[in-house]
This record gives sequence, C-alpha cells and structure tokens, in this order.
Amino acid sequence: MTSDRLGQLASLLKLMRQRSGLTQDQLVAKSGVSESTIRRLESGRAPNPTLLSLERLQDALGAGPEDRRKLAELLASGPGIPAPDGGADGAGAPRPGRLRPPAAPSETLVRDEVLSAARDLALEIRRRWRLEEERRRVHDPFPLPVRWRRTDPALSDHEANVERLPPGAAAPAPADLCGDLPTVAEFYRRRPSGRLVVLGRAGSGKSVLAIRFVQDFLETRTAPDRVPVIFSIGSWDPTARTLRAWMTERLVRDHPHLADRVAGTSTAGALIEADLVLPVLDGFDEIAEGLRGRALERLNEFSSPLVLTSRREEFAEAVDAAGTPLVWATVIELADLTVDDLAAYLPRTARRGGGPDGHGRGLWDAVADRLRAPSRDGGGTEPLTAALRTPLMTALARTLYGERTETDPAELLDAQAFPDESSIEEHLLAGFVPAVYRRRTPEPEHVRDWDPDRAEHWLGYLAHHLAHPDRERQDLAWWEIGDFLPRRQRMLSVALTATLCAALSAWLIGLLIGPLPLGQTLLEGALMGPAAGLAFAAVYAVMIARGGGTLEPMHVRLRLRPRLPGSGSGPDPRRGNAAGSAGEGSPGAGVRLSARAPLRVFTARFGAVMAGGFVMGAGGACALAVERQLAYGTLVLSLAVLEGVAVNMLVFGLIFGAGTGLVFGLLAAFEAPLDVASAADPMSLLAANRATVRRQLVALVPLLVLSVAFGGGLIVALLDGPLGVLNWDARDGLYVGAVVGLGGGTAYALSFTAWGRWVVRARLWLPLTGKLPWDTAAFLDDAHRRGVLRQAGAVYQFRHVRLQHHLGRTYRRRQAQRSHRWASVTASPGAGPGTSAGTAAGRE
Repeated sequence: MTSDRLGQLASLLKLMRQRSGLTQDQLVAKSGVSESTIRRLESGRAPNPTLLSLERLQDALGAGPEDRRKLAELLASGPGIPAPDGGADGAGAPRPGRLRPPAAPSETLVRDEVLSAARDLALEIRRRWRLEEERRRVHDPFPLPVRWRRTDPALSDHEANVERLPPGAAAPAPADLCGDLPTVAEFYRRRPSGRLVVLGRAGSGKSVLAIRFVQDFLETRTAPDRVPVIFSIGSWDPTARTLRAWMTERLVRDHPHLADRVAGTSTAGALIEADLVLPVLDGFDEIAEGLRGRALERLNEFSSPLVLTSRREEFAEAVDAAGTPLVWATVIELADLTVDDLAAYLPRTARRGGGPDGHGRGLWDAVADRLRAPSRDGGGTEPLTAALRTPLMTALARTLYGERTETDPAELLDAQAFPDESSIEEHLLAGFVPAVYRRRTPEPEHVRDWDPDRAEHWLGYLAHHLAHPDRERQDLAWWEIGDFLPRRQRMLSVALTATLCAALSAWLIGLLIGPLPLGQTLLEGALMGPAAGLAFAAVYAVMIARGGGTLEPMHVRLRLRPRLPGSGSGPDPRRGNAAGSAGEGSPGAGVRLSARAPLRVFTARFGAVMAGGFVMGAGGACALAVERQLAYGTLVLSLAVLEGVAVNMLVFGLIFGAGTGLVFGLLAAFEAPLDVASAADPMSLLAANRATVRRQLVALVPLLVLSVAFGGGLIVALLDGPLGVLNWDARDGLYVGAVVGLGGGTAYALSFTAWGRWVVRARLWLPLTGKLPWDTAAFLDDAHRRGVLRQAGAVYQFRHVRLQHHLGRTYRRRQAQRSHRWASVTASPGAGPGTSAGTAAGRE
C-alpha cells in the first residue's frame, strides 16, 4: 500500500474512533487488536495492514456502510495486503464474498510465552536455511530460473473451493497463473485458503523452492504470523500418527528447547495447537507407496494452511487412491529449464582460464552451441538438453566441470559415450562425489582431505542402509548409524562393552580397596565381566523384542534444583518462556513423559531400571559363586551350594535392582529441557548429548556406590533370618558398590545412551570393519559443507534422493563384485568358473 493510501487509512480509522468516543485503550479491550497495531495504523506506519485486524476494528467502532465502503476501496487499491489471519500465510478471516478458513492464529488467545517461542523459532529457521542456501551455492553466480505454472485441473479441487467461495457463488474460470522462484511467497499470500501444492519432476527444484519460500515468507513476518517450518514428510506414517502429533515430535527432535512445558503441554505442542506453525511438507512422493492415499486423506482432515511438494506422478496416484485432491489447495507445477537458461547460466559458473579474456567463458562454448542447435536426428530433444533440463543435473554438471577441475564438458557431446539422457545423468551422478572430494588448495581448517574413493565407499554404505524393503528413509541420524549393524553384532557390541567395563572396574577397585589377593582379584574380574556382559545383552535383547532397540538422543540436561510436583522452573530470563519439566530419551518420549507428574515419572523409571538391575545382580551372584569355587580349586555342585547361590541371586538382584532403580528414578527429578541454543544441528545435538551423558556419569557413579553400599546393608538386615544367615559388612558393601557404580555406570553410558552407542559402533566398530572413517562426525560435517549432504533439523539427508539411490546402487554392486572375487579365491582348485556363484551383497 502506498504512503498516500496509508495516510488516508490512518485518517479514516482515527475519525471513526473519535466518532465512537473510544480511547485507544478502550478500543484495544473491545476489538482484541493490540495497542501497538492500532498506533501504527493511526499513524500511517503499518505498510501491511491485515484484513482481520481491520475487520475487528470496524466491528468494535460500529462502522456504518459508508465507512466500510471507503475502507474497502482503500484496501482494494493497495496490492500485497496480507492474508486476513494477521499474517502472511494466507488463511484467516474471510475476504469479502469468501468463506472463513478455520484455525486462524489469534494474538489475544495465545500465551505470551508461546508467541515468544514462535519468534525464537522463526529466527532460528531463518538462520538455518540461509546457511543451507549458502552451502548449496544457490546464489552463485545467480539462482537458476525455476518457473512454475498452474497445473492440470484434474489434480486440483473445484475452483470455487480453492477460492473459498460461499454456496451459490459463481466459480471463476481457473486463472492461467505462472511465476518464478522469487514470486512464490507473494503468490501464496494471495491464496484464500493458504494451501498450496508444488509438483515437479525429480530434481526440478522443489526443495530449493521450499527453502526460498520459507526465507521470503519470514522476511515480512510479524506476530502472530505463522512460522513456516520445513518437514520431510517421507518419514510420516499416517496409519500410526496424526499429522499434528508427528509434527510435534519432529519439532522437539530438531529444536529440543521446545520440549519445555507450557500450560500442560510441550511448547512444540502449544505452537501446533495455536496454529502458529505453517507446515511446509517436502517430499510427499517419498511416503511409502501404499500409504500415500491414506496420507492424502489425513491431510484433508488437517484443515490448517500448508504447503506440500511432490513429484507429479506420485501425487496423481495418491489422488486416484484417495478419490480426492488436497482440498482447497492451489496446485502449481515446476517447469523445465530452457536452452536459453542453460546457455546463460553455465558459462558464468566457469571461473578458470579457457576463454580469450582469461575468465573461462570458453569452457562451455561447445556445449552451449550444441544446446542451441537442432536435434541431430531432426526430431525430439537433444539428449544433453533433456538431461540438463532440471536444476539438479545442471548443478551436478556445474560441480563436475567447474572450477579447479581438469575435465572438459565437451565430453558430454560424445554420442557414442552418451547416447541418451539416462547415460548423461548417470555420468553426472557418478562424477559428483569424486569431483567434490578432489584435493583442493588450502582452505579453512574445518575442510579436510578425504580420499575420493574411500569417501564414496563410506557414503555408499550410509545410502545403502537408508534403503528398506517396505519404506525408504532419507533422514540420516547420527544416533541410528550404529543400528546399521546386524542384530547379532549389535548384541555382541553391548555384551563386549559391558564385559570390558565390569572387568576393568572390578580389577581397578579390587587392586585399590579389595580384600582379595591379586590372583583372586583378577579371577573375580574375569568372571564378573562376562556375567555383566550377558546381563546387559539380555536386557538389550528384551528391548529389541519390544521394539525399543534404537535409542534416540536425550533432549534433557541435569540441573541442581529438582522438579517439584506441579511446579515449573520459573521464567527463563533469556527467552521469557516458562521452563517446565521435561521427559527423557527420544523426542516423542520427551513430549509424552514430561506431561506426567514427577512421582509417575519416578515410578516408571524405577520399575524399568530395577528389572535390568535385578538381572545384573543375579548374574553377578552366579559369577561370584563360580569364582569362590574356583578359588578353592574345585567346583562343588551340592544342594547346599546351589541353595546358597539361589539366595545370593535373590539378594544381589534386590540390592542391584533397588539401588539402580532408586538412582535413575531420582535423576528424573533433576532433568530439564535443553536450552534454545542447544542442538541447532546434528553436530550440536551430538555435543549436547555427549555433555549430558558425561554429567549423568559423574552423578551416577557416586550415587550408585552409595545406594548399593548402604541399600545393600538395609536389604540384608531385612532378609537376614528369613533367608538364613546373611553377611554384608561395610568394606564388602563399599567394594561391591564401587564396582557397580564405576562398571555399571560406564557400561550404561556406553550401551544404553545414544551417544554411547555412537562411540562404540560409529567411532570404533564400523571404522574397524572399514565401513566408516574413524572420525565419522567430522566426515559427516565435511560432507555437509561440500554439498553432498544437506541438513534437515537434527538429521542429515543426501543432497537429493537420486544421489542417494545412485550411491546405494554403486555400493551394492561393488560389494557383489567383491563377494564374487572372494568366492573365486576360496573356491576349490578344481572348480570351474561357474561353480563359484557370486551373489549380490546383502545388508552388512
């Protein structure tokens, strides 16, 4: 709206308020519009007034028909008026002649701490995606011209529904709309329903458009506008979780501070419930094929504004399966790049010598000439033109033949080497990783030189294990990498870790304060270690059987002040939020468990840990029995000995179970959500969990020592007599407690926390077998900086699903070739070449 129109609007509103006899404070109370908004409107300093605020002011001021007509004329003359919900997301109160879409955010109905959390979330998302655009070099030398247009009406809702017209209103003919990347956010703001579907072929720029949309949307965001958040919807199972519940879990995973409590729910849940999040659902086509129709039905039950991206074919199949398109949504489709686009873009990406002026403009001359030339067979499209019509392939070509390389893009013109579009695409995909890992000139210290072949092998291993027969994943989470190991190897890793921790602690404590001689101490540690390893492995096997084998990062930290029933931690002066209680473990669990009263949290934690502690205690009693018998040179299996072993198993089981359960239950009272600065990316989340586990270990060891030492004395005193004569002197109690505290606490940290498993499996086990580098974290971070991986909240994803597929296929093919060669080497000398069947390598 122009300054003249703003001035006229300000004068009209001020005159209406004066006629009504209301002060600004009284108008605030009567209309529900904030005082700052009213002041900006009456001073002409509100360049983007919202229809909802103006309608509320009209009603509160009792505006007559003439005033309403003047106001409507002013608004009709001002382009770019945001949607009537008070924000730029396009959904809210109805424009004249349109229905009111549901669930519009209201500043007066939302708690201040939730609005503050929305502001913090907007700042973090804007920072994150700006950095992601820089790493993808979207603006170097300039953004590729991604264009869009309205698509087939068969994939859209009725035009009257799209325009949100009331019953009986004449539906206009679908407008032949089109635009480009910078205009998507502006186009979306004008959508009455705030629902938009973006279709396009693989690599057409849907994800880049989503990122640009979020950036442009946030440029003009004012409270209480919705905050656009990109969700990779491919991991959503619509048969298991509602969309709101799934988005809440993802918000907590990517922003752990949103697990904080507000009015009985997590901050993430409060943002969703208040409709302050605009979901940008990227990758609808990545949902499992059999679930897409159900997913579309679920999205139609979700009435709030949203943006959805998908490949055209998969979306069309979902529309057929569901029998309906996405209701109210405008559907647009991305267009291919043109020859002129390619000829203008590619020469400006080459900055090494080659042209007559030394700026490399001659590098792409031959390719540009071929692109402009007619097809060689007189019909159809040139294969090179067809291959480069998507931004993905153009970006790969730019990387493969760009600066600091010795390759010439003219090789793409070889008709024998590249006879069709697919051969060119495979060549570009195959050359991308080696190109980005070529040795380069010295750069900042965070850039490391990795061998290109080894890097491609490691990336292939990761891509291969993201593929599942029932559903392919895109999210590469650091805490799930260890679960790429087969089940037997995972159980073996837990058993070996606990064995080493228990044995080393028994030897160390025995040498320091143990009452036994050296030989017997070594024997005791050698027996206690395997007993602890078997106990930990048994507990882990039960977890796997119950579907809980994967441990997600803890989104809590330990604090000194305990969490009391019904109380929060008071306002956080840094954010203005009310810090409440937090749960443990996975993001989903963090949302659910934190809603319980502290007593219920303690009871649940105590019961779960006590069972595992009892198994460990029983195993330790068996090891002690064997050690005592071996120390005397013979193994006696008399009835009396077996009865004593049974009693010891019960007593030690109760001591270990009660002691560990009590300690872990009490620690739950000292947990609080991670703060807003934590876990903004995968490596930050890893560092935050490492610090949390270390703090836990510092607290666990002394607490376990005390609980086992003194709790054991109490339990023995209670059972002495009913179970016979029991002995538990102070020195023995301190010794056993120290072994349990140091060995059990360390084994827990390395076996039953996400960070511990990362250390054991991703930093030791997998590098030992050659599957990953020794510094896996640095490798993943470097792959992100090089553009092979992209960051999606707390997880990584491959730059594009086609690159992920290519790396996975290449890894499987090479593993099959290696298996075939190994089978040939190990075959008997008389066997013919056909007797050693090399089969495709399975999941390792």
